[in-house]
Amino acid sequence: MVLNASGEISESSSSVSPAELASYGNHVLKANEKLISTLVKPTDTNDRVSFTLAAVEVEVFMVGPSVTLDKIPRLDTTNSSVDIDLIGIAKNNNETRSAAVAFMSYNTMENLLKPDFFNPSNDTIKTMMSTVISATLPKTTNTTLTKPVNFTLKHIREFEPGSSLSCVYWNISEWIVDGCSVLETNSSYTVCSCVHLSTFALIMQTRRPSESDSKLDVLNLVCVIVGLVFFSLALLTFALCQWSPGVNNVARINLCVSLLLAHLLFLLTQQFLSLIRPHQVLCAVISGVLHFLFLSGFVWMFIEAVLLFICVKNLSQISSKRRGVLRSGFLCVIGYTVALVVVAVSAGVNPKGYGSEQCWIKMDKGFNWSFQGPVCVILALNMILFIYIIISLTSTLKNLNAEVSQMKRTKNMTFKTLAQFVVLGCSWILGFWKELEIFFLILNSQQGTFIFLVYCVLNNQVRQQYRKFFRCPSRNSEDISIHIQQRKCYKSDSVVTVSVTNFTS
Repeated sequence: MVLNASGEISESSSSVSPAELASYGNHVLKANEKLISTLVKPTDTNDRVSFTLAAVEVEVFMVGPSVTLDKIPRLDTTNSSVDIDLIGIAKNNNETRSAAVAFMSYNTMENLLKPDFFNPSNDTIKTMMSTVISATLPKTTNTTLTKPVNFTLKHIREFEPGSSLSCVYWNISEWIVDGCSVLETNSSYTVCSCVHLSTFALIMQTRRPSESDSKLDVLNLVCVIVGLVFFSLALLTFALCQWSPGVNNVARINLCVSLLLAHLLFLLTQQFLSLIRPHQVLCAVISGVLHFLFLSGFVWMFIEAVLLFICVKNLSQISSKRRGVLRSGFLCVIGYTVALVVVAVSAGVNPKGYGSEQCWIKMDKGFNWSFQGPVCVILALNMILFIYIIISLTSTLKNLNAEVSQMKRTKNMTFKTLAQFVVLGCSWILGFWKELEIFFLILNSQQGTFIFLVYCVLNNQVRQQYRKFFRCPSRNSEDISIHIQQRKCYKSDSVVTVSVTNFTS
């Protein structure tokens, strides 16, 4: 009853001053240690007592003068464990030749012994990365340790890159590191070594966000919203306009759908993260759906690159055999099945890999490569195809029309090169350099903008249909001549006109 009551005190202490919190914490620790010490009883060999409550888990191990164990078994709780040379301590007790260790793991103690009590002069964000644990030697005459004690503390939160971890113990009013050090750490747990017994915890220190970080978050939010608007406009245009038979918009439409849903879901998740995060299952489901949507977006970027490559490579109308291979239904199967298979295999191999602190993929055990691996492969292939397409079209456009000025031709080519670079996802490569983070955020959030500009705004066929819709007359005879030339290029066997028309439309 007392242990459960102490847990309730810990949970309802949010409005208490720091000094009172520390005082309450000390009283709870002392009361619990005294209670647990009553479980220790004499034994000739060894004995164990353990129980679990909502607020605390307890492991008590006792050894006597006739113990036959070579070393004490590891004491385990759900989120921590301890290795202690209790047999060596018992041998140093000349009178009784016995010893006992009480190991407790508190689930709510961080509400009293807050991580902010650690290094208060340091202007960092402190986060409790483990449950608070306590190890004592009750009813033991000589409590001198024969060797350091090792604690394995499981991370209860995701470790943030760039942060530091400290093994600390409680000293009446603050967390300090004297006598404790980090032996080993990874994304899941940390091993701490201490030369004394007390109440311990693992605390993470994170640098506070600077003003530039806040501005970057605002910029990212604005760019994502703008990108969502243009994704919607592009989809609306693809749906309302009548397209020529030679134009294949399947990849562009599905690319817009995948990225629109992915960016929208990610934006809503981050805005309501405080409400979603406590529901671990919901957070894991959202991260799995985001994994699928972003991966399918990259697959559609690859399909778009392949279609452009085939168009430039053939420099003629696609044969009936290739038309069958590139049918919309077949492309849709590829575009979504590949992503679905990757997510299904990832979830089967490591179902706990989804649901990080940001409701995204966890970094544990290299699980992040379930996303980064396919993305890196697609980016490498798209870069190769992109370079080939640009080289081929550059040489083709040089002799296309002598009447068009070199400056105008250069401007058009430069813009369309940049646009295709973003549309095919090649700009994601910028994410490998921290210095280019701003360009990375801007370009990748504006894929919808570039798709809308290149395939809708700058497409003569779309512009003419919009003029008819808004009852706007053509501006001059040049527009009519362009329309006639385009109509001819679909019937012509001209290598140049077919390749350029497919690229621009």
